[in-house]
Amino acid sequence: MTRRLAQVAQKVGVSEATVSRVLNNKPGVSEATRQSVLSALDVLGYERPTQLRGERARLVGLVLPELQNPIFPAFAEVIGGALAQQGLTPLLCTQTKGGVSEADYVELLLQQQVSGVVFAGGLYAQADAEHEHYKRLAAPRIPVVLVNAAYERLGFPAVSCDDAVAVEQAWRHLSSLGHRRIGLVLGPADHMPSRRKLAAARALASRSGGELPEAHVARAMFSLEGGQAAASTLLDEGVTGVICASDPLALGAVRAARRRGLTVPDDVSVVGYDDSAFMNCTEPPLTTVRQPIEAMGRAAVEMLTLQIAGSAVPTDELLFEPELVVRGSTGQAAVQS
Repeated sequence: MTRRLAQVAQKVGVSEATVSRVLNNKPGVSEATRQSVLSALDVLGYERPTQLRGERARLVGLVLPELQNPIFPAFAEVIGGALAQQGLTPLLCTQTKGGVSEADYVELLLQQQVSGVVFAGGLYAQADAEHEHYKRLAAPRIPVVLVNAAYERLGFPAVSCDDAVAVEQAWRHLSSLGHRRIGLVLGPADHMPSRRKLAAARALASRSGGELPEAHVARAMFSLEGGQAAASTLLDEGVTGVICASDPLALGAVRAARRRGLTVPDDVSVVGYDDSAFMNCTEPPLTTVRQPIEAMGRAAVEMLTLQIAGSAVPTDELLFEPELVVRGSTGQAAVQS
């Protein structure tokens, strides 16, 4: 019991005495705090006290494309915790290969009469994907917030990391180290964040008096294996600096270099994107552009709760500034040209 009180108190950010009062249905606790404590019980997997089981917590769908990329569990932790503090219970919906589709999850969430939905990655970020299921949420005016570079025609509020600034930080870092042949490993051509990164890279190359050759842009699925294959094509072109659209892609690029007998960063420098868990523990530790996950997740929940409360939320995209984290995967260019 003591361990449960401590865990719930930490999750909600209140005292153990406050949690005890809620569990014993005692007065002296605000309704918002009471709902937050009950939601935290649900999130942590504890059963509610018998006298409180008849009160169903307000559910919010949290839809993720996968859990293999560490950035998505990180977003889930921040968003889930922020929802619990607002008295909302996250219903985690994670896609798997051959499993339940995003459209199926939308139908499930509608059946559960959720109070809102947060999408942290998904088909909304692909211009050529099927978007019909999002209209199922728009018609009954279910509050929705999208995380990171959505297809503009959907019209939902969104919070995003600024992809243009991220590429500029990585590009200028490599340029300062003497790299002149810089390549990009991006997602599919219709992936909106990748489109933004590519546009930013082309603008940077143009401002430097040159251009970004098409051969210096490689596409991949977001996986270590995809990054390895894409980076191999860039290495064939003599690229010495590689900017990747995710950390798993960057780790694939490091593997591609090693398979060729090249050393990172002596022969090839690699920059990732996200600064997800354990990137400081890789060999070498990965230089990457950090997304402000905590700030973005909390902003997404704030925008959602405002909608749930009936307030109008602008559909203008809220952009957050990334941060370059320099570690051991980037170094001085071996050969300048």
